[in-house]
Amino acid sequence: MYSLRAPPPKEKVVDGMTILTRIREVARLETLDVSVHKKIAFQPDPQPQGSVLGELWNWAKHTLRPPKGRAIVFANVHIGLDLEQLGSQSLLVKDERVWIVLPPLFTRVEILPGETEVIDSNLDSQQTAELLELAKVAIERDTAVNKQLADRARASSERAIKGLLYSLGFKEVLVVEALPQSVGHGA
Repeated sequence: MYSLRAPPPKEKVVDGMTILTRIREVARLETLDVSVHKKIAFQPDPQPQGSVLGELWNWAKHTLRPPKGRAIVFANVHIGLDLEQLGSQSLLVKDERVWIVLPPLFTRVEILPGETEVIDSNLDSQQTAELLELAKVAIERDTAVNKQLADRARASSERAIKGLLYSLGFKEVLVVEALPQSVGHGA
């Protein structure tokens, strides 16, 4: 006759620094990747030339055929957490319960020049690079104010961190804005 026994319980890691080390091993937790596009127009100002003849030439060039460009710029946006920012002030452990304060979300924009559609342009390569940088800044700004994307990324981050902490043997994982001042048995 065979008897089945439950496997021994997982050893719980209770040392806060060990938990932080495990979490930091992930370094950057990219929790949301989205593809976006942005229609952008760019018309650079004339650059000073330093001589009267250069200024005259620059004026004529910008008057007769001003440099301008319009494009639909495609990008991948990665939103996640920089877990290197976690410190001892971010974690509280009490028995089988852990409280954690997650760092702010970061956004990384990856412009896809091969997928960018130029609508109209007579820009030189430096000006085209400026147009792409302008698009990157605009996409970062749009992403920073998009609450729906931030909420999705935050929820995904919380699920990933909770999964790691549950696998370390904790029974309750609480993601909080600030650590509690005192923790009793009823907290």
